[in-house]
Amino acid sequence: MILRLAILCALILFVEYYSYQAFKALFKIKWVVIGYLIISLFLLTFIVYSFMQFDRSVGQTKQTMFTMGLTLLVYVPKIVLCLVLFGEDIYRAGAGAVNYFVYNAKGADAIPSRRKFISQIGLGLAAVPFLSLIYGIFEGKYNYKVFKQTIFFPDLPDAFDGFKITQISDVHSGSFDNPEKINYAIDLINEQDSDIILFTGDIVNTHAKEMHPWLETFKRIKNYKYGKFSVLGNHDYGEYVTWPTQAEKDENFEAIKDLYRQIGFKLLKNEHTYIEKGADKIALIGVENWGINFKKAGDLNKASENVQQDDFKILMSHDPSHWDAEIKNHPKNFHLTLAGHTHGMQFGIEIPDYFKWSLAQYIYKQWAGLYETAGKYIYVNRGFGFHAYPGRVGIMPEITVIELKKGNNVA
Repeated sequence: MILRLAILCALILFVEYYSYQAFKALFKIKWVVIGYLIISLFLLTFIVYSFMQFDRSVGQTKQTMFTMGLTLLVYVPKIVLCLVLFGEDIYRAGAGAVNYFVYNAKGADAIPSRRKFISQIGLGLAAVPFLSLIYGIFEGKYNYKVFKQTIFFPDLPDAFDGFKITQISDVHSGSFDNPEKINYAIDLINEQDSDIILFTGDIVNTHAKEMHPWLETFKRIKNYKYGKFSVLGNHDYGEYVTWPTQAEKDENFEAIKDLYRQIGFKLLKNEHTYIEKGADKIALIGVENWGINFKKAGDLNKASENVQQDDFKILMSHDPSHWDAEIKNHPKNFHLTLAGHTHGMQFGIEIPDYFKWSLAQYIYKQWAGLYETAGKYIYVNRGFGFHAYPGRVGIMPEITVIELKKGNNVA
């Protein structure tokens, strides 16, 4: 713990030193430089103090989200600036060595002075994440997008050719602060011409009461001909806070499970049901949360007990790491898995059909959109809400519409 704290302090000093160097190179007025130092010290003190006030028995609050947003706003741009100037220092050190040993330059002439335009370039580059994070906080987090995906299966029952699924995931209702935007998102859900809606977990951050102001809003999700179904996500277990007693934790968990019922969703807890259309049927299977690094409450075998190997199957499992670990090679042959959890890290770059990048891809092999292995598919929803950082940059909140088609191609 002490070592980690020492490393963190060293990194902060390193970043602050280079940020100061850039500011000093551009602004020669003494009082401006002093003002920068005072503001930087104030912000650092406020951030450290705010994190020290974090109450493990309460969990995430609006204050902790504000602090996280402020931390990213202050230090992501400074890290970019630091990397630019540190790179220049490596160049200067190399040039100095050449000057000293090759050209016999001495003293101050050996190492080139810092160039002002490098600091200008660094500040220009740092402005990109700063402005992006500002946008993410005030606009991006509610910039809902409908992602439409058609998936072809050769063994899809004939009656389900053209069957449409709306998927939502990771609501995190405790983070919301704008009823108008949430109502707009519900309207967007209801506008989709789907046959069924599936909710792949995380209705709250921790406490059931977080959803209480939004119950009437989410009750507005229309009834679907083939139902409304859900599973639990890792946050639905209330495990990220310290509870006074196990009884209170259990009571909260029961209340969270009941939230799904209150908004009209049937919660599948390691169980399955059949969706029947005409003479055909498909198996809808829901497991509790199962993740490589999170709670392993899901029981795939129990959930699919009595489901036949040749039944067409749709599986809801919140954490996409479950797919590689247990699902894709399971003998029951799960055709389509729907997951969420990653949020796409709420930060990245995405150009539909051409390019997508996020830090999430270094943690999860399947982190946003559609993935396929040997004719089996997983779709990872980017999340409806937000958590920790109160915004979204590049990876926007998602409402998914998947159309099942009979055939051999993916569109």
